[in-house]
Parts: sequence; C-alpha cells; structure tokens
Amino acid sequence: MLKTIGAIPLFAPLKEEELIPLIRGQEIYLKNYRQGVTIYQQREKCKTFDVVLTGKLVAYSLSENGSSMTLFEFPQGHVLGANLLFTANGSYPFNIYCMADAQVLHVSRKAVEELLHNYEFTLNFMETLSQNSTRLNRKISINSRRSLRENLLEYLKQEAKNQGANPLTLPMSKKQLADHLGVQRPSLFRELKKLKDQGIIEVDNRKIRLL
Repeated sequence: MLKTIGAIPLFAPLKEEELIPLIRGQEIYLKNYRQGVTIYQQREKCKTFDVVLTGKLVAYSLSENGSSMTLFEFPQGHVLGANLLFTANGSYPFNIYCMADAQVLHVSRKAVEELLHNYEFTLNFMETLSQNSTRLNRKISINSRRSLRENLLEYLKQEAKNQGANPLTLPMSKKQLADHLGVQRPSLFRELKKLKDQGIIEVDNRKIRLL
C-alpha cells in the first residue's frame, strides 16, 4: 500500500513514517468498487477526500422527471472531495457513481490535518484544490453557453486537444455524451447530423474529425 501511495504525486513528499500510523489507524485506506455502484449519495456528508487509482467515477444529478445529467468525470488519477472536506456544510452536491470497476484511495480529514504539517504536501494539496476549481469553472462556462452546438463543438475541440488527434475518439458512448451535455440523446444525434451535413465534422461511429 505504501508503494501505491508513494506513486501518487500528491503524496510524493511524504515519508513512510508519516504515512504508516495513518494507514494503521484506517485514516488512509484503499477500497474497491464495482461498476454501477453509487459511492456517495447527494447531500451525504463528505468524510474523506479520494484519489481514483483505477477505473472511473462520475458525478451526476437527477431531475424531477428522473432523467440524469453527468456533471463531472473522475478518471484515473483524479481527486474528489478535497474542496468539501473542510467546508461548514461538507456534503456532496451530486451523486457519485462508479462508471467502471474502480479502486479508490480514501484519506480522512484527520489524516489531511496531520499531513498538512508537511510543507510540500500542503503545496501539492493547494494545487489540487486549484485544479478542481479550474475544472468547475470550465464546466460552468460550457453549460452557460447559448446552444447545444456551442457546447458540443467546445467539447470536441477540447477532447481533440487532450488526445492530440484529429479525428478524435469519443471516450464515451453517445448516450453518455448526451448525459454529459445535459440533453436528450435524440437532440445530440440531430445536432451531430446537422454538423455533418454542413461539412463541419465527419462522423464514423466514435471517430469524429473536426473540419
């Protein structure tokens, strides 16, 4: 377990003697989750911050009519809960769902308080909070755009940049992409067809070329 923790950049500055008492006291622990499991319910109190070691988690909300909207994705290496751990309310604003079999490292508030005595860990922890804030602001910016077309093209451009490829490969199904953008699947298919007919993109299943 020490080797696993040591491979995470956030924990790289820490020495074994700083981690071992926290591991023995179950303040830092590993847990495996199966695909389809809801790990945290909306409004559940946040007691740990978590690092996704394998698999993928997503944050989603449910509307009154039962439809879901994917708001954030937490693939391997991403952190969640760090921004909630020390807030007065400290509860999850969304459901956290296991999209694929995952192994998660859980770190309690007590453990964080102990580790913040390490200056380099503190800097890494602050950087993690900043990255999460940046992701939140980017998501808000995307969702506040005027049209599905703008949302979709922004997503495709960002994904092409992340992959360094054109055509890009969608990392999710079109159903999941519709949830991610907060629209119904037929609306997404219609917009993809319009973009294709207008010569803006080429579509081949999950392969999309930006023209």
